[in-house]
Amino acid sequence: MHDTTDRPLAGILLRLLSGLLFAGMLVCVKAVSDEVPLGQTVFFRSAFALLPIVVFMLWRREFPRALATRRPLGHLLRSGLGAAAMFASFAAVARLPVAEATLLAQLAPVALALGGILLLGERLTRHRLAALTLVLVGVGVLILPELRGAPAPSRITGYALGIAAALLTAGALLTVRRISRTETPASIAFYFVLVTTLAGLATAALGWVTVAWPTLLLLVLAGLFGGAAHICMTLALRMTEVSRLAPFEYVALIWPLLADLWLFGQPLSSGFVLALPLVLGGAMLAALEGRRLGWPRRRLGAGSPSAGD
Repeated sequence: MHDTTDRPLAGILLRLLSGLLFAGMLVCVKAVSDEVPLGQTVFFRSAFALLPIVVFMLWRREFPRALATRRPLGHLLRSGLGAAAMFASFAAVARLPVAEATLLAQLAPVALALGGILLLGERLTRHRLAALTLVLVGVGVLILPELRGAPAPSRITGYALGIAAALLTAGALLTVRRISRTETPASIAFYFVLVTTLAGLATAALGWVTVAWPTLLLLVLAGLFGGAAHICMTLALRMTEVSRLAPFEYVALIWPLLADLWLFGQPLSSGFVLALPLVLGGAMLAALEGRRLGWPRRRLGAGSPSAGD
């Protein structure tokens, strides 16, 4: 099956669907966070994400031949960083409103651009500098009000974990940019999910819990939603340009906002409202700059709403 390109409407609709599915995954993760240990949640999210990814590979007639690899250590590094990002991201979601955790994930493209400068010798352009400035100001606007008075330790920890998740995601994506010269998108996605599944399983000795059927269903849905979101983003980026999809980052944040308001009863903070356009604007500038410089399109395994998610 050949890639389909220049179908902007289909690409935009798939981007919107991926945002909805990604938000559904985070809602499921947050809903079980008080009951289910973090590692157990990571295991279910990763194990059941394998199902839609393998089905997608079968549909494209890429399974199992696309799993052949010449860079096993590269896969291990990418997957290790991605697994750490997933642990940090889910721990942040447990402590923060879904919308705030999702917004912090938007630091990843800017950190990726900065990593390209520091590690790959890329130029510091005006676009990158503007993106970095916008995001840093946005994060400050979000976090600084919480530091006044007597800040809630859980919330401050959540911000730290959210920022760490974004930085780890950027590291994973930098690794993807290196190994994607020889590795297929399918193999990058498959081995990432496999490693995160094993990482989650390794925490069983720390104490997993027996869950009721409704909780088990949420854990399974987290995996299915996450895998399906990855695939929809993949198809969207194959059908249209990054520049056409960038404005819909704003739309994708509607679902976490509604989840906070309607499902979890968490009102929007003034800091979040002020930080939203700054952080997303910086993330869009970084993404568009990457496109201008000829970075490879994000593909299955090469990017997602969050490479760690």
